[in-house]
Amino acid sequence: MSKFLGIYGLYKYRELLIELVKREIKARYKQSVLGYAWVILVPLINLLVLTVVFSLIIRVPTGDIPYFIFLFVAYVPWTFTANSITLATSSMISNSSLITKIYLPREIFPLAAIISKMVDLSLATLILIAIIFLSGTTIYWTVLLVPLIFVIQLLLVIGVSFILSALNVFYRDVENVIGVLLMIWMYLTPVLYPQELVPEQLIPIYNLNPMTPIINSYRNTILYGVMPPMPSFLYATIFSIVIFILGYKFFRNRSKYFADVI
Repeated sequence: MSKFLGIYGLYKYRELLIELVKREIKARYKQSVLGYAWVILVPLINLLVLTVVFSLIIRVPTGDIPYFIFLFVAYVPWTFTANSITLATSSMISNSSLITKIYLPREIFPLAAIISKMVDLSLATLILIAIIFLSGTTIYWTVLLVPLIFVIQLLLVIGVSFILSALNVFYRDVENVIGVLLMIWMYLTPVLYPQELVPEQLIPIYNLNPMTPIINSYRNTILYGVMPPMPSFLYATIFSIVIFILGYKFFRNRSKYFADVI
């Protein structure tokens, strides 16, 4: 039976986890002329296009904050969420040869996928920091809360990834529809626009999306120097912890059938 990795498990299988992360990163940019530069180029190109559309054509109001920075602060963490879940969902299938031949904790595969995307996130974050400094945007002490916000986001991402990666073993349609579901999720999250544009009567329902207070918390702490929005952030925290626990339990309960089905 699969055992949860935990701190001890991560240490025990650290070399395998590191090798899986390295393999994932190398495979992604193998025989690519620009290599790791794509990690920066793709989000920057997307940001440029979105900035032109939403600041010059649709003209989304963002107050004194330039739209490009307003978007970048939300787009970087959202991209991590979407890319991590997408890669983790297919991680069991892409590692089927290992799963059917040797025993090792199955959790290591979606976790390796997520960690590989944390490398991309680190590079994108460096670009974000540089842009904030070059633009002259005020840096507030509340930026120290960003790691806490990220931990809550990471718990949500891991929990969702556990559920979807397990489901994808039994229902391969999950991998095919995940892109559409993530696109819908993004539009239901204040990534491209401020929450103030959402009709007030819909806010209670809108805030049921756990990524909404997470994205708002990044903007609040980085751009406005205020605390994360309460109690919606508290809700996101509880929701993320519950999804993490349920996701792990669901993954572990289904993992004993992986080798027979995959």
